[in-house]
Amino acid sequence: MTDASSYSDVASLYAARVAAGDLKPDPAQTAALPELDRIHTELRAAPAQPQRRGFLRRTAKVPEAPKGLYMWGGVGRGKSMLMDLFVETLDDIPVRRVHFHAFMQEIHAGMNAARKQHIQDPIGPVADSVVSSVKVLAFDEMQITDITDAMIVGRLFEKIFAEGVVVVTTSNRPPDDLYKDGLNRQLFVPFIEMIKDRMVVHELASETDYRLLHTDLAQVYFTPDNAETRAEINRIWEGLSGGHTEPLELDVYGRKVVLPAYRDRRARASFYDLCGHALGPADFLAVADAVDILVLEGIPRLSRSNFNEAKRFVTLVDTLYEAKVRLVCSAAATPDMLYVEGEGSFEFERTVSRLIEMQDREWGKAEV
Repeated sequence: MTDASSYSDVASLYAARVAAGDLKPDPAQTAALPELDRIHTELRAAPAQPQRRGFLRRTAKVPEAPKGLYMWGGVGRGKSMLMDLFVETLDDIPVRRVHFHAFMQEIHAGMNAARKQHIQDPIGPVADSVVSSVKVLAFDEMQITDITDAMIVGRLFEKIFAEGVVVVTTSNRPPDDLYKDGLNRQLFVPFIEMIKDRMVVHELASETDYRLLHTDLAQVYFTPDNAETRAEINRIWEGLSGGHTEPLELDVYGRKVVLPAYRDRRARASFYDLCGHALGPADFLAVADAVDILVLEGIPRLSRSNFNEAKRFVTLVDTLYEAKVRLVCSAAATPDMLYVEGEGSFEFERTVSRLIEMQDREWGKAEV
């Protein structure tokens, strides 16, 4: 892996990674590099601004920031990788790279805390805390599906842009498709226009899905669950994630569903993470909506002793199956030997059938 600190722009770092064999050259990715380097150059050329606090912060004129970038396209096309290269080359420019869903969860938590302090307009102090230490916000996977988020982002981003913060984001859809068919969408449209005004919209139209080029998913069901299996699961996850992951917290009707490791619509969790807690169909639907590939580890033998966990596992598999989510898993036994006695073992036959079908190399969203 090349050292990003040796390169002054994204294009040079990209070329070095290609030369080293870490990346494959892609014309669609190359076409996005000038926009990233434009932002990089303008940020470098901007005069350093002293920290402003209190009254001075509110009254001092903030220099106009470079236009950001809204980079959209299909999953696995390299959007997140390009954004990571951009972040790596910023050196001493304060930047925060965060998954957009996780960022919005932080915003909601901050607003709730501000309300408890009887602050009438909680967006103000929350936005101040966001921009106080960064010059660049790099968001992965901007998508708006929740009406609460839709009602917040306009005012939030207006304050972020007003403070001179540059926003670079990836998304699987163009701005005009954000919050599509959502409740009261007309109130959201000004945010779309703000994106178009303050950010360059660029489609990454690569024909290649790079998620699985370095990962052989000829086998996706591993048993028994031993050291050799765990090593293989680790190898697969390294290929899927590139070694860069963060937790993803999903908010489902006030409940928290946590995927401990997440990257670009790929997630890794244990059986206990998803089936050992009181989760239900809505929770699993949220998981299926957030991922294309789920690595699920440590599926135990199922029986009357863990009947509730078994029921949740059946619901999880049904949900992943219907959503065409690719499942990679480690288990104590083959599907037909997972649940051989106890209440529910008969109904588990459908789950067995689905687990076997989902092992087909051509099955699911992710082409392999």
